[in-house]
Amino acid sequence: LFSSRFVGINASDINYSAGRYDASVKPPFDIGFEGVGDVVALGLSASADFTVGQAVAYLKAGSFAEYTVVPAKQAVPLPSVKPEFLTLMVSGATAYISLKELGELSEGKKVLVTAAAGGTGQFAVQLAKKAKCHVIGTCSSDEKGGFLKSIGCDRTINCKTENVESVLRKDYPEGVDVVYESVGGKMFDLALNSLATKGRLIVIGFIAGYQSPTGLQPIKAEFLPAKLLKKSASIRGFFLNHYLSEYKMALKHLLEMYERGDLVCEVDFGDMSPEGKFTGLESVFRAVDYMYMGKNVGKIVVELPHSVNSKL
Repeated sequence: LFSSRFVGINASDINYSAGRYDASVKPPFDIGFEGVGDVVALGLSASADFTVGQAVAYLKAGSFAEYTVVPAKQAVPLPSVKPEFLTLMVSGATAYISLKELGELSEGKKVLVTAAAGGTGQFAVQLAKKAKCHVIGTCSSDEKGGFLKSIGCDRTINCKTENVESVLRKDYPEGVDVVYESVGGKMFDLALNSLATKGRLIVIGFIAGYQSPTGLQPIKAEFLPAKLLKKSASIRGFFLNHYLSEYKMALKHLLEMYERGDLVCEVDFGDMSPEGKFTGLESVFRAVDYMYMGKNVGKIVVELPHSVNSKL
């Protein structure tokens, strides 16, 4: 049994609550995908690997809860209870595994990251830089652009003030080699058109459409076979659940990088949101709204205060 201290907000929380991931689940059901906290009680089988008071992270559906029962095999021991570790569970692991398995990154490749200052975009930027790639990041404000430059992004494009398509056409006439794409809709079409010969587009989400009834925003993508053929290009989808065999290794590497100071794990607690910091489960809905308004820089995290009146 874990006492949650921090829970992570993900774009796909809306897909899950709307029943798009598992239509067989009928409300009410618990939502949320990840948390960090400490062990407050142990089952017999878990006592070999964990101790009461130990810091842990966990990845499981239904994590928006103050106390959570988690099978020992789904728990990851941590050096301490820090929100930065939470950024790695879904967002960091998604960037790490997708770029490693599907990105085929190598020195000098041009990598475009959409929504680059978001929870997972920040890791795609940094990991592509570590592979000695040239990284282009789209974002929606100058503040986000400044953050992206601080983590090594070579070229930032503010979607609100610049025309992404014309910037790419002018500055990258040969196209980009890899796109880490999480926006969907018009951005997907634009990314597809900007691929270089043998370019790869990795779809890790399409947040632009998650709030619509179908969860999708229409894409043009006409002549898709012809566009791919003409460039020997490819589109690959990535869903973390299908790569859980790689998960422990990826998380170990990411934790080591953060501990060495080689990885920035930007956390956004919503201090700049209208009603202030996201504290307590009752603020989860505000945190989700904040993300969909495109306000966050880094990963949105909600802090759960420890209750002194706990019944446990």
